[in-house]
Amino acid sequence: MTQNVNFNDSQLNSGVPASSLGMILQRGGEELRLQKVNDRFTVRLSRNLSTQDLATVSWGNWRRTIPGANLEVFTVPFSQLDTAMQQARNSSSVDFASHVYSVENNPGTVVYLGDQITVQFAPSIDAAKINTIAATLNLIKDKPVEGLPNTFVFLVGKGATENPIKITNRLQSLGEVLAAEPNVIIRTEPHYKPRDTLYPQQWYLNNSGGSQLKEGAHIFAEQAWDVTRGVRSVVVAVVDDSFDLNHPDFQGAGKVVAPRNLKDNNFLPLPDGSANSHGTACAGVAVASENGTGIVGVAPGCALMPIRTTGFLDDESIEQIFDWAQEKGASVISCSWGASAVYFPLSLRQRAAITRAATKGRNGKGCVILFAAGNANRPIDGTLNEKNWVKNIVSGNTKWLSGFAIHPDVIAVAATTSLGKKAAYSNWGKAISVCAPSNNAPPGMWFQTTGYVYTTPPIATALPGLGVLTTDQLGAAGYDTGDFTSDFGGTSSATPVVAGVAALVLSVNPLLSAQQVKKILQETADKIVDKDPDPQLLMRAGSYDANGHSEWFGYGKVNARNAVRAAQQSASATSAVREVTGKNQNRLTIPDNDRQGMKSLIVITDSSLVKNIEVSISITHDFLGDLEIYLISPNNQRVLLQSRTLGRRQELNANYTRSSAPALTQLINTPSIGRWFLWVIDYAPQDVGTLNNWELKLGT
Repeated sequence: MTQNVNFNDSQLNSGVPASSLGMILQRGGEELRLQKVNDRFTVRLSRNLSTQDLATVSWGNWRRTIPGANLEVFTVPFSQLDTAMQQARNSSSVDFASHVYSVENNPGTVVYLGDQITVQFAPSIDAAKINTIAATLNLIKDKPVEGLPNTFVFLVGKGATENPIKITNRLQSLGEVLAAEPNVIIRTEPHYKPRDTLYPQQWYLNNSGGSQLKEGAHIFAEQAWDVTRGVRSVVVAVVDDSFDLNHPDFQGAGKVVAPRNLKDNNFLPLPDGSANSHGTACAGVAVASENGTGIVGVAPGCALMPIRTTGFLDDESIEQIFDWAQEKGASVISCSWGASAVYFPLSLRQRAAITRAATKGRNGKGCVILFAAGNANRPIDGTLNEKNWVKNIVSGNTKWLSGFAIHPDVIAVAATTSLGKKAAYSNWGKAISVCAPSNNAPPGMWFQTTGYVYTTPPIATALPGLGVLTTDQLGAAGYDTGDFTSDFGGTSSATPVVAGVAALVLSVNPLLSAQQVKKILQETADKIVDKDPDPQLLMRAGSYDANGHSEWFGYGKVNARNAVRAAQQSASATSAVREVTGKNQNRLTIPDNDRQGMKSLIVITDSSLVKNIEVSISITHDFLGDLEIYLISPNNQRVLLQSRTLGRRQELNANYTRSSAPALTQLINTPSIGRWFLWVIDYAPQDVGTLNNWELKLGT
């Protein structure tokens, strides 16, 4: 159903101070105050220019390209910024020029503007009114955001007279809009700084003690390998800077699947210099092959999906990462990086992309997603009174937030040492899930102030703890001169350790959901006891609360042996579940604009209790946004499967599970026997359609 609407564009100015329009960033339900960076700006070119041409333009000094966003970054003396930007705007080669921003009180967070805006409209707002609002601001509808009702991505048209930040603030003032966010781009920050000493034993997998080794500091991998060393059908996606796929430890039939290079938009995520060794090291920790030479990953039998990032993060790149991993069959997604920011919440689209992968991946069971907690020795969500930073770049009460690590569908991983203590650099907080062994902090680990990389006050003396041996770029190009590096570390190294254990768990029981894997890892972890104060902040936070959680260690150090055994037990329980299926393939007309709707019946004769439930539906309709769809159980309990959020779509072939439709959980442990109905209601006139068929699958 569509209708004509009248929209007064003067509404766009209501309640928004003009002075704040360009300096407030809408982000994850929060408003972040911005500051302009006074020595740089970006342009989007209307035609491609070579590196040589970019280096000779008159309006500034070209510094870099931001891949994927088609932005070129230029620097100028601060006194020439406005003049240089005007010169760029006057050039026939430039579509648009924009300021670069930083977040107030977070000087390390450099924000670049893309040309996309995400808008979530109220459920009652129809397509006609959405189009009117968009046209008023010269926005072009690009695509819906899957998983978020009535939410769309818009492109800022060439006729727009304001930048995306100002436009989103105008939209945010409208009653029709629940949320509006510009797609901003920030640099990726790897969570690791390597060192150059060779240590030829993988103590973190198993060890028998020794110098700088405490009993039980490893993950008991050998005992897990007695059960499984991983299977090829379980795919670990490692998302990072690049991967040396020529390394012997990544060879073998089916070892590498669905590689992706988002930086160069191809399928060869190979390194192009010594600075791109991080991904190779992370991949080796998780899945390096058992081939008689080199090292062994935590899950050597599992497959690797290498995904090279652009080095920058925005809504589009996060969607590309997680949608690719989900669609290409990743079981586990390991991310040893975060945003280069003190405080930065996720956007609507970024949260939605992670949620999609965590709930829709693996045919609805969800991808297991892991993020490194980070290496600043700071809270992933909290406030700290900062002092002694170089040049006081951060001082006073400072809010810290790592949006990726605190996402509810993510396993946030902290780091411990070979001596069974907190790694001095490891970030901490209530959202930490588990920890895993890694290195410790060498002296001066955080002592860097180059450019916009902010770092914490340094530790003066070396702290005990061994590094992690893993794969490196072949030859002299990587961290070390050989094919392996012996002092990998940080939460970057701890995260693929946990990813490998998750892959072993799924190798034993592939029917587990992502949340069930997370629960197993947490419940089977070893409690780390560290009564010593933190060497930098002098705080003590290693104890566990009544729920068994520590801000330093989460629920404890991951234990591969215990986790695999728990997965074995769950597999035995799962195998006892039978599947009962009912189908109704009778085509039925859906009454137009009729609150009584139509009901289609499936009769189940099995008398067991429902342990799992899945509903598949096929509908053809002129305007699916008119419809609501319910499942009615034999005890007359009604569950909403589909609200009126499908808009102008005309074909629905959907699978509703407990992950995609959590309300179905209400029917667990109810009797399966009896009459089940699919109830379809058309709430608006003009458009008509049919229910083609539907299927009910019950695990009993």
